[in-house]
Amino acid sequence: MERIASKMYLLPNVKDEYKKRHDELWPEMKAALKTHGAHNYSIFFDETTDELFAYLEVDNKAAYQKIAETAICQEWWVAMKPLMKTNADNSPVETALEAVFYLE
Repeated sequence: MERIASKMYLLPNVKDEYKKRHDELWPEMKAALKTHGAHNYSIFFDETTDELFAYLEVDNKAAYQKIAETAICQEWWVAMKPLMKTNADNSPVETALEAVFYLE
């Protein structure tokens, strides 16, 4: 098991819509996450900065990262683009976070 943490960046005043879309996460997207080994996935919102903190555990990071190649993930990115800072390929701008402490 590998742990992944990152920050992503919402545009101002879209938190409620972002949450709604995740509350109604497409079944195909949920299945893709599970198929690519994701579990214990949480996203938290910092209202003072409009930043998101994402944490998930994966079976294998390299296998998980292949989700970006799937059509459903790319469709999700397009759907989420109006709410977030994104890269040229529509993926969310992310800042990877380094683990500095872990208590099992």
